[in-house]
Amino acid sequence: MAELVLDFQFTSSINQVWTALTDSNMLAKWMWKNDFKPVVGYKFTYRAEPNEWWDGIVEGQVLEVEEPHSLSYTWGTGPEVHTVVWTLTALEDGGTQLHLDQTGISEQPGALEGAKYGQMELVGKLEKLLAEA
Repeated sequence: MAELVLDFQFTSSINQVWTALTDSNMLAKWMWKNDFKPVVGYKFTYRAEPNEWWDGIVEGQVLEVEEPHSLSYTWGTGPEVHTVVWTLTALEDGGTQLHLDQTGISEQPGALEGAKYGQMELVGKLEKLLAEA
């Protein structure tokens, strides 16, 4: 299985980034409609626009919550289930370092690139949302 590791920096505070990652209403603004709750064991569903390759449904379960420093959950569509770990670090200038570690990605050609493209697109929307706050 492949692993995706990405790092991002935001000028927003760690608490603002944490809220954007864990609040269902905030998530819907940069990701998809959802019923997410940052509670260990909670099963959630994201609902995106379906397309010809995908029904738009992502199901997951919260694995770990260490507010405001770490959030981990499963993330799956069809038979493939990934583990997503977000790690947040407060920076001296008041900003936030956001580290993504996504494991369990298929070794199929294009799978890792597709996961990277998707996460980069989503985090780009997150960055825009945080800049507006």
